[in-house]
Amino acid sequence: MKAIHHIVTPLLFCLFSIINTQAQTKIVYQYDIHEEIGPPVSRLTKTAIAEAEKIHAAYILIDMDTYGGLVDAADEIRTALLKTKIPTIVFIRNNAASAGALISIACDSIYMAPGATIGAASVVNQNGELMPEKYQSYMRKKMRATAEQTGRNPLIAEGMTDENLEIDSIKLKGKIITFSTNEAMKYGYCNGEIAKAQDVLAKLSGGPYVIEKHESSLVESLVLWLVHPAVSGILLLLIFGGIYFEFKAPGTFLPIGLSVVAALMYFAPLYLEGLAANWEILMFAVGLILIIIEIFVTPGSIVIGAAGILFTISGLALALVRNIGFNFDYVPSGALAFAFLLVTVAMAMPLIFIVAFGKTIFTSPAFKRMSDVGEMKQSKGFSIRDHSLQKLVGQTGIAVTNLRPAGRVEIDGEQHDSISDSGFIEIGSEVKVLRVQSKYLTVVKTSEV
Repeated sequence: MKAIHHIVTPLLFCLFSIINTQAQTKIVYQYDIHEEIGPPVSRLTKTAIAEAEKIHAAYILIDMDTYGGLVDAADEIRTALLKTKIPTIVFIRNNAASAGALISIACDSIYMAPGATIGAASVVNQNGELMPEKYQSYMRKKMRATAEQTGRNPLIAEGMTDENLEIDSIKLKGKIITFSTNEAMKYGYCNGEIAKAQDVLAKLSGGPYVIEKHESSLVESLVLWLVHPAVSGILLLLIFGGIYFEFKAPGTFLPIGLSVVAALMYFAPLYLEGLAANWEILMFAVGLILIIIEIFVTPGSIVIGAAGILFTISGLALALVRNIGFNFDYVPSGALAFAFLLVTVAMAMPLIFIVAFGKTIFTSPAFKRMSDVGEMKQSKGFSIRDHSLQKLVGQTGIAVTNLRPAGRVEIDGEQHDSISDSGFIEIGSEVKVLRVQSKYLTVVKTSEV
């Protein structure tokens, strides 16, 4: 019995020790900011803070290396860090410039690697030029208010933005403050020098601690993938390609359905990234409506069609750049022109493809099967059929509107809704009916038969 006692007691002691140690181990929740400050980083910060609060983390640790970014996104991050009740720590791996400096100052503790820097928080545009005074004034006040809230010298925070400010023995007029690691420690803007983020654990009391790193969710990864320029270009091709193909085969619904899905995939991530505004999405929708009206309701009305094309292109292009209304101060030089060029090319490509290969595609058995999905065939038990249209197959008529590709043609004094099988057909051209497709006549110029 004593032998059993001597074996069981140490085992129980070890078990309780392990349980007690695990219970006392505290979590330091870490996420990284190694890119330009923008909406993705703002969303990442909010997600990371929410997760840290959910698991009752003892600290939030940011591993930072950034040259800055957007002021509005940095302000959102700053506000989120100041509001959380969990103590926040930032480790500056190399740079915490501009917006990165504001975020760093919002943290309760700052640690820096040897050779790292913090500061230079003047607001500049994408070309590195100083923005007007109203932007500098806003940033100065944000820097000062943040430093006051985290117990740091507010004058130094202002000095990182205001070149006209003088601070005895710290800053001369005409200079912007950028601290090295040693300088930041000297003036209370760094709590200590460490080599890597994990070394923070040795600086914390009340441990033991373990670092748990934030893992990006599938949604976050998907959003970043969808906003890649190459993916956006493919989605634009699908949007316009689906619209063109639906006009060629009305009632098919597969092409237009693909176009709608592509539009959702195009706008949704841009909206989450803070690029696509509500009015830009609305502009795109209005443009599509105007194009549909021009083709099916008032064919030949060039003004409505042109307005529709302009609205559609503008909505898609403006969603790609970081404009604020019609203020393009934060848009990189050439970015707006590139966005319009990308959308215009994407709009033209399906049309060029259809003109070049349309006759082969639209007369292929596969396309005919797709476009006849909703046809009520007599062999399947349906007997209702518009024989008045069927008898027009093979006859000739005159285009009474432009067909691009939809419009109207006149045959024996009667007008019929029609779709061109050979691209644009000018008003007044002689056409021949190839087939009946739903309630439309598919026609071609007689000169091309």
